[in-house]
Amino acid sequence: MNKRLMFVLFGVVAAICSFLLYKQASPSLQQQDFRMKDARFRIRGPVKPDRDVVIVAIDHKSIKEFGRWPWSREVTGKLIENLSLHYGTKVTALDIVFSEAQSVVADRALAASIKKAGNVVAGYFFREEQGEVNAESLAQLEESRMKLVKIAEGVQSIPIPEYPGADLNIPEVGAGALDSGFFNARSDADGLYRRSILLLLYNGDIYQSLALKALRHYFGSEVMLDVKQWGVDALQIGEMRIPSREDGTMALNYYGGTGSFTTISAADIITKRLPKDSLKGKIAFVGATEIGIYDLRPTPFDATLPGVEIHATVAANALEKRFLRYDSNTQMMEIACIFILPILLGAALAFAPGTFAGLGVLAVVTGAFCLFNYMMFANAFRDMTLLYPLLGIAITYLGGEAWRNLVVERKGRQLKKAFSSYVSPDLVKQIEKDPDKLVLGGEQRELSILFSDIRSFTTVSESLTPPELVQLLNEYLNPMTRIVLEERGTLDKFIGDAVMALFNAPLDVPEHATHACSAAVRMMEELQILNEGFAARGMNTLDIGIGINTGPAVVGNMGADIRFDYTAIGDSVNLASRLEGLNKYYGSHILVSEDTRLQVNGGRFIFREVDRVRVKGKLQPIVMYELMIGDFDILPSFEEALGKYRSRDFKGARAIFEELSGNRKDGPSRLYLGRCDEYLASPPPDDWDGIYIAKGK
Repeated sequence: MNKRLMFVLFGVVAAICSFLLYKQASPSLQQQDFRMKDARFRIRGPVKPDRDVVIVAIDHKSIKEFGRWPWSREVTGKLIENLSLHYGTKVTALDIVFSEAQSVVADRALAASIKKAGNVVAGYFFREEQGEVNAESLAQLEESRMKLVKIAEGVQSIPIPEYPGADLNIPEVGAGALDSGFFNARSDADGLYRRSILLLLYNGDIYQSLALKALRHYFGSEVMLDVKQWGVDALQIGEMRIPSREDGTMALNYYGGTGSFTTISAADIITKRLPKDSLKGKIAFVGATEIGIYDLRPTPFDATLPGVEIHATVAANALEKRFLRYDSNTQMMEIACIFILPILLGAALAFAPGTFAGLGVLAVVTGAFCLFNYMMFANAFRDMTLLYPLLGIAITYLGGEAWRNLVVERKGRQLKKAFSSYVSPDLVKQIEKDPDKLVLGGEQRELSILFSDIRSFTTVSESLTPPELVQLLNEYLNPMTRIVLEERGTLDKFIGDAVMALFNAPLDVPEHATHACSAAVRMMEELQILNEGFAARGMNTLDIGIGINTGPAVVGNMGADIRFDYTAIGDSVNLASRLEGLNKYYGSHILVSEDTRLQVNGGRFIFREVDRVRVKGKLQPIVMYELMIGDFDILPSFEEALGKYRSRDFKGARAIFEELSGNRKDGPSRLYLGRCDEYLASPPPDDWDGIYIAKGK
């Protein structure tokens, strides 16, 4: 649990770090966040803007037909006049400034057309450099300043950029305009235009953009500015609220690249090629789109968007209420994601079984957040941050996985290395997956213990040179070890030529007694194959005895500080060893205890009761069974003879045992034949219970 809490702690720390970065809002991180947000536009793709916003383009077609820009002001006047009087635009907004006189006749013609149109919002722009401004033009500009401003108590200043200079229309042109608005634009640090400037300060007054003024006359309601302690809160036009950042800018919800809006060539308007009233009731933004005469405005969609399309985007966003909102609710959602997602990821990583599963969890959490962020952008038009929650997620994952690999899985790798040489591969996987399942300090659990030993090994070893002896042992022990591991056993140790194996430690092994018996049978089968090879090479063949017992034992790391081993101790272990040793007395190969016999799945193996014996070191007698590996048809005769023996019919029992030991070469029958002779010569006492006292190990 403490290890799992560490993953959650990483999530908490990551959330706090991400929140601090979020509050600091360093320019470099903000730019990265902007680039990530840009991807949402490209994923969403182009959408159709409101039809009531059109662009009248001074395009290549118009330049070819009426000559290079700027045109004669009589031609421009004809364009403006036709838009209003012939085609019925509700508002004509000019992304053009007529700051210098052309000629008296031309200027008067343009002024007359603008006045006659009656719906023209003239354009101008502010400069960073201070310059001389015509007093009459300045007076016209002041008429267009913001008139309705609602300022909250305690506000000392408004964080709107202020410009010292302005390029204004000449008085003759400006006099006939319905209103005027600036068309300044400002890019982010990377050069992309993501926001539109709605408000600017000049000579202490607040002025509105061309798009905002066009909307003001389209809706026929004055714009009201709402200022809070932190800056601009919103702009209100009648019932419509335009969300704004504190500096008077608005995030642009772009519709696509160049040409997203209905775009009409200025030449077609001047020559009246379109049906009459085809633009009735619309906002028409007039501006240049011909390459070389307009300012490039790189956007998330298009690196060469004409500036006039930015004004059209503001107007269409307002008409459709497709504002990219960044209000207090959006900020609360951002903060919630910054805190919740890393902690959620940390909690999920705590239960992930490994690094690959952790990657899956990371992908799910990251994908879910990105999908949520995109849906909020595409459907609810909320301009939520992507970077800072993802930073928290990344920090949580890197910290959590570093902890997993350096601490948690390091322990698992160490345990895997330690156990892989004497534990089955599937148990090693479980150890690696969850090292905490191991209790290495010592625990009591039920085990099945297997001992095997080569009979008369001393005699065999005396006939071999040391290299030959080592080779023989390796050829014998390798397949025996493999069988133990394949049966999900743990190789406890080699004791010279003897093998000690545990089943059900260090991890749980269902039906461990059955696995132990299966290992014993397979070891005998493997020995037969080995002996065939030894005989073919002129070597001595081997014979082994195996003892198996099931019962409680203490398992764990035992030994000295500088040398210890994983092993088991207890009476159950000792009994298994005694059973292995008794094989040489009974002439058997596999002896198991009654506890083992009772836990083995019925029908899989054939057992015969061999004896009831009190082994050395044990007060209580045990019932021994032989796990038979061949000649099963002697079982009825042997059981009959054993019954006669225990009922003191030693003569009847002897006859059967003699037949089994002579013709069938049965080891236990040979042993009982000798006992029958002893008891016939010297009968046991009247209270004899059939229990044999083992005199040796």
